[in-house]
Amino acid sequence: MNSKKTTSYLIISLFLFLNFNVAGQSNDLQDSTRINLISAAKEIMNSASYCALITLDEEGRPRARVMDPFKPEGELIVWFGTNSNSRKVSQIKNDPRATLYYLDNDASGYVMIHGMAHLVDDPMEKERRWKDEWKSFYPNKPEGYLLIKVVPEWMEILSTSRGILGDKITWQPPIVLLNPEE
Repeated sequence: MNSKKTTSYLIISLFLFLNFNVAGQSNDLQDSTRINLISAAKEIMNSASYCALITLDEEGRPRARVMDPFKPEGELIVWFGTNSNSRKVSQIKNDPRATLYYLDNDASGYVMIHGMAHLVDDPMEKERRWKDEWKSFYPNKPEGYLLIKVVPEWMEILSTSRGILGDKITWQPPIVLLNPEE
């Protein structure tokens, strides 16, 4: 009987350990888990045609719009082109906090990135990050075209098709801290 109890406790302990370390949250993610989560996030972001860029207006209300992002770089740094006179530019000047939301193509999950948006008006960078299909949107490209660079501080990801699940009780998805040196 004692052996059965010990085995039961071991099984329950192992189950709880796996549950909390795979599906639950931990600020101290193991390197392999962190790499896997970032890799899955890049898959979702690269396959999505568009994402939502959310900024805060002058009254602190969130403002969302659909954007055509460039592919993520490094630890999920994202660039966009925009009209230099757009509302999002004035909102970023006022408060650079931004959120990006990518929905997985099969709608089985998402990536949400929270970070700081930077306006970039460097001519070489603008030329490097240009899409020819944008010509009609920017007839005065040198002055009318501006870049937004979002440097993430942290991201959360959920992807049922990849086995990335939230906490069973709170539904909190895994969170990864990013770009600590930026």
